Amino acid sequence: MADPSLEEISAQLESSDSRDRMIALAALRRVPSVDAVPLIKKVLNDEILQIRSMAVFALGIKHTDECYPILVRLLETDPDYGIRADAAGALGYLGDQRAFEPLVRAFYEDTEWLVRFSAAVSLGNIKDPRAHDVLIRALDSEEVVVQQAAIAALGEIKDVESVDHILRFAQSDDWLIRQRLAEALGNLPTPKSISALKYLEKDSHHHVASAATISLQRLADVST
Repeated sequence: MADPSLEEISAQLESSDSRDRMIALAALRRVPSVDAVPLIKKVLNDEILQIRSMAVFALGIKHTDECYPILVRLLETDPDYGIRADAAGALGYLGDQRAFEPLVRAFYEDTEWLVRFSAAVSLGNIKDPRAHDVLIRALDSEEVVVQQAAIAALGEIKDVESVDHILRFAQSDDWLIRQRLAEALGNLPTPKSISALKYLEKDSHHHVASAATISLQRLADVST
């Protein structure tokens, strides 16, 4: 079956049936960014939240000059916290370092933990070393998932100075935190990282132990 034409997708995005609009939006995955983005914009204000969410995510995958300012506007002004979180996540997919300041503002100023979580993840994705301070602060979040995101992001930005801060999670009751720690330490080549990973290799949870083994091998490969 042939892929629908741009005209067909455009018409389907204006259908009164939300399922048609969702299918059309999904079909844009196979369309070049320059053609897809104008069509994605048609449903950015859709009455169905799931369609809006899909559209925001799509802007993070389709890289054109229009995507960045649209996503920042959504992150800063959209009344729905789910859409703000989607916009934060999409900015991370764009990998545009201009997003550093909007993401930091979102982390400090947004009252919804989901937005702060997405901002922390994306600060890791854009790999900007300036994120050190905000991610260290995120380690003290009351939300465990925000702590997980911060640990992972510190590994993504290869922030060796963060090792002492994240090692306190080596005995966390949450195995996902211990796994994120094991993964992050694989990007942070210090003697303390190696010592912690050897400890985590003996973890009672196999995902943690496996992540520690992989990270130890990664550090060994880097040093040779």
